Amino acid sequence: MSTRISTRHPIRTAMAALALAVPLLATQSAPAVGAASADGKTQGVFLSISSSRKAAIRGVLLQCEPKPRGRHPKAAEACAALDKAHGNLAALPRKRGHCTMQHAPVTVAARGSHRKKAVNWKKTFPNACAMHLATGPVFDF
Repeated sequence: MSTRISTRHPIRTAMAALALAVPLLATQSAPAVGAASADGKTQGVFLSISSSRKAAIRGVLLQCEPKPRGRHPKAAEACAALDKAHGNLAALPRKRGHCTMQHAPVTVAARGSHRKKAVNWKKTFPNACAMHLATGPVFDF
């Protein structure tokens, strides 16, 4: 299958590329994320952030066992927050603060396992500030 994307309009080009990539990402299985390895240790939680304004998706694998590791810049803090919430991202400790009423939706998702407990969570926040207050260091990458 071949799809041609025009490069005349950068925004249209980015949106077209995203429209092609998202269905592919949605249909791909991710056995390494959250799956158990041969020795029975969990692989971690894949965290992603997407924003419709920037038409961008970014993600990182957070691994907390046996110790915090991976490419998450605040892995120790993120693992501690997940531990405090017992792996339930809806129960993450909320940070104090105030945000503007700016409408710039941000969707975050987590999929995999934390301390041998399955994690599959997704939520849309009104803006990045509200997301950071609600999720603390977990989605701070």
